[in-house]
Amino acid sequence: TVRELLSRYRGYYPAPRSVEETIALVGLEDKRDTRAGRLSGGQQRRLDVALALIGDPELIFLDEPTTGFDPGARRQFWGVIADLRDLGKTVFLTTHYMDEAQALADRVAIIASGRIVAQDTPARLGGRDHAGCEIHFRLPGSFEESDLPHLDDAEATVEGVEVRVRTAAEQATLWTLLGWSRERGVELAGLEVTRPTLEDIYLDLVGRP
Repeated sequence: TVRELLSRYRGYYPAPRSVEETIALVGLEDKRDTRAGRLSGGQQRRLDVALALIGDPELIFLDEPTTGFDPGARRQFWGVIADLRDLGKTVFLTTHYMDEAQALADRVAIIASGRIVAQDTPARLGGRDHAGCEIHFRLPGSFEESDLPHLDDAEATVEGVEVRVRTAAEQATLWTLLGWSRERGVELAGLEVTRPTLEDIYLDLVGRP
């Protein structure tokens, strides 16, 4: 069973974690007395992680640990990794989920064809902190592109009522647009600001398919 396996592995280490605490960390409380062969694929992955954690290591290698997890279990496990990091553990995580790397990593290394092609914090990787943003909103049907205000250091694209503005000066561009909308009495429907995601940067670095 899950509890028996962890108890066995616990005996290999001089200062292991508590079995019950480790079971709770990976979210297998209701499966503690279930035999490993009867666990689902995702639950078996959680058991793998529990076996890695039971010895309370200082350095932990996790190779795609959330493969097979449902979204709720993935977020729960992210909390486990964050807690380990906060305890001062070093976690070396391999993942193909860019949102996972962005949420958890202090530093990211991107590997393509066996070589590290970029290495930095998630915020600065590939120049994300200087890549600017895209502002998107919808205009009322009575307005046209020529009605928009002049935007310094920004490029606006209008398709019907959909407007996309690429800018490196996020705050200044937003102030200009919001001031214009207030003066004209125009609602910028669906206003949102997006930045390049870590996945966008990854695809640019390794070459889009």
